[in-house]
This record gives sequence, C-alpha cells and structure tokens, in this order.
Amino acid sequence: MTSATIGAIGVGILLFLLILRIPVAFAMFVVGFIGIWILNGFAAAMGLLASESFTLASSSELVVVPLFILMGNVASSTGMSRQLYDAAYSIVGQVRGGLASATVIGCGGFAALSGSSVASALTMGKVSLGEMDRYNYDKRLSTGVVAAGGTLGILIPPSTGFVIYAILTEQSIGRLFLAGVLPGLLLLTAFLLTITIICWLRPDFGPKGPKTTMRQKTVAIAAAMPILLVILLTIGGIYGGFFSPVEAAGVGAGAVIIYGFATRTLEFKALFLAAKDSVVTTATVMLILIAAHMINPFLALSHVPTAVGEALSAMNLSVLGTLGIILVVYLVLGCFLEGFAMLVLTLPIFFPVVLELGVDPIWFGVLVVLTLEMGLISPPVGINVFIVKSVAPTVPLGDIFRGVIPFWIAMLVTLLILITFPQISLFLPNTMFG
Repeated sequence: MTSATIGAIGVGILLFLLILRIPVAFAMFVVGFIGIWILNGFAAAMGLLASESFTLASSSELVVVPLFILMGNVASSTGMSRQLYDAAYSIVGQVRGGLASATVIGCGGFAALSGSSVASALTMGKVSLGEMDRYNYDKRLSTGVVAAGGTLGILIPPSTGFVIYAILTEQSIGRLFLAGVLPGLLLLTAFLLTITIICWLRPDFGPKGPKTTMRQKTVAIAAAMPILLVILLTIGGIYGGFFSPVEAAGVGAGAVIIYGFATRTLEFKALFLAAKDSVVTTATVMLILIAAHMINPFLALSHVPTAVGEALSAMNLSVLGTLGIILVVYLVLGCFLEGFAMLVLTLPIFFPVVLELGVDPIWFGVLVVLTLEMGLISPPVGINVFIVKSVAPTVPLGDIFRGVIPFWIAMLVTLLILITFPQISLFLPNTMFG
C-alpha cells in the first residue's frame, strides 16, 4: 500500500469521525498519531506528539486567544453589548427595518471585542430578539439577521479564525487582523443593504420603531463610547504600530475590566466566571491546534497535498479558476463541518497549492475566513442557526434557515467582490507594513 493511499484512507476516516460528531481534536489526534506510526514508526509519532505539544503551549503568539476571549466575556458581563445596541437603535431604529439594522451594527461592534461568531450571535440574540418581537418583526428576519450578523465575529478583528489561520500557515496575526477590517465593514454594509431591500419589498417584515429625540440619541451614543474607545484602542493601536496583537489583547482586556469595576457593572464573581469560560475556550482551541500539528506531518508524509496540487495542475485552470475550486470545496464542507475543523483539515492540503500559484497568503486567508462564515449559516450544520434557535426556541428551525438565505447571498456577493478586488483586503496591511 502506497503512502498516498494510506493518506487518502486517513482523510476518509477523519471525515467519518467528524460526521459521527467525535470532537475535532480527538479525531485528528487518533488519525494523525496512527498515520505517523504506520508511515514513520511509533518513536517518531511519540516524539512529534511531545515536541508539538510543548512548542504550541509555550508559543507567546497564542496569548492573544485567551486575552481577546476574556475581553469579549467581560464586555458581555458589563452590559457593553446592550449599550452598543441601544446606540445603534437610537440612530436607525425609527426607519423601517431599523431594529434589524441596529442588530447588525451591534453584532459588528461586539465582534470587534469578542472575536467569536458564536458569542456575537448568542449575546446579540439575547439583547435584540425580544425588542424585535415587541415591534412585530417577522421571525424570519429577526432570527436570520442575528444568525448572519453573528458571523461578523470571525472576520472583523480580533478574530480567533485569523489567529488559527496565522498559526497553521505561519503568517502575521497583525497583518491578518488589518486585512479583515475593510472586508468586515463591506460585509456589514452588505447586510444593512439586504435588510433595506427586504423591508422595501415586504414592509410588514420590519415595522418602524418609535422616534428618538436628539437628547436620547446623545445619551445612548455617550453610553456606548467606552466600547468604541476600547475598539479604537486595540485595532487602532495595532494599525498605528503602538501595540503588537498580543499587547493589544492585554490592553483591551485590562481596559474592559477596569471599566467594569469603575462603573460597578462587574463583580468579582462575574469576572471569575468570565475567566473560567475563557480558560475552557482556550483549552479547546489549544487541543485543536496541537491535534492539527499531528495531522499535518501525517499528510506531508503521505504526499496528499502534492497529489492534490498535481491533480489541480493537470486541469490546466487559471489561478482564479483553481482558487474558485478551492473555495467551492470550502463552501461544500461548510455545510457539514465546523469552521475550525475545516481550517485544520484543509489548510495542510490547499495552502501549499496556493503558495505555488503565487496567491497572496493574507488575501487567501480573508477569502477562506469569509467562506467559513458562510458555513456558519449553511444547512444542515449552520452552528449560528442552532445558537439562535437556543435563544428563540419557539421559532421553527426552517424559518431561521429561510431567514438567513438573503444574508448568505449577500456574503456570496461580498466574496466575489473581494476576489475581484484583492486591494480591499490588502490595503491596510500593506499600508502598515509597507
């Protein structure tokens, strides 16, 4: 049996284990360890497990993960997400579909603190769904906009998706964060335009909310200033060269904790729970990364990436054609696999091909992360849809999936724009790093 055959069998077994809902990290551990054992011996497999675990656990770059997660958890505990939503609502709430637009803006702002799509969908769902119900919004629009708006968490920096991509491909976290800013704003704008079109075609889907006075607007915007200042401090600090991503994460986490204690919106018990949740999430991410560094050498030994590259080259497609096929694979896998699982499973196969084609790895990272976002609302898995379902248990799952379809289309249009104009993704990182 050739090494390529063993590699193909290993990938098939891994996919089967993931379909059976075996945790991603354990599935990759088993396949990677046994695959290396078969191809290179038991001693090599044990040595790699020990060395990769220590290397990753001692990586200073990964400190951004727990710090940004902690920042998001504390911000949620202090009510910053509610303040951001109230500010957005005071500005756009009185127009048709305004509550839905405020939800998207709130999701974008909270995404810039939490870096997590699931956290954004869960938090903003709790904040906004009740308000939209109160003003008789159609359930498909209200739940669809929360599920779709939550996906901004993986694109707008700081993004855990970008951190994982950077670690797996050895790219700059700072460059990836900056590359996600303009595409994130473009996607947010596309969502707002989608809401406007829906409410223009179906006015009953998003009735107008009550008007707010200038004083109410001023008070709401003033209340949201702390969260806006934290966002400006972290992302602006990275762009201005004042902070590295790790330092920005520490400054951001410290700022929201100080704000919470200063305003008495954060208690020590809430801080402990936020820290506990951050530790659990970080441990999960670390396990996945260590497992990914077991599966990657197995795939390299089995020459699977080389075989895939040769197969794509044999098709004699253009660079954009090959890139299109890779992204279609991500779209299809997104219907069945969780985002991190897709990254760690596919990047060892596709990334060498992308580099050989001369595609900018930062640009490719933005395209991949946006494609992962689309998977978050694609049936049958669509993890954000199930998150919204947990917040709105009385809404049928089919209605939520129908509600996200217009936003999925908006994401596809955004993806095509970013493919056509790479400068949108590369402008800020090229400006900062020259």
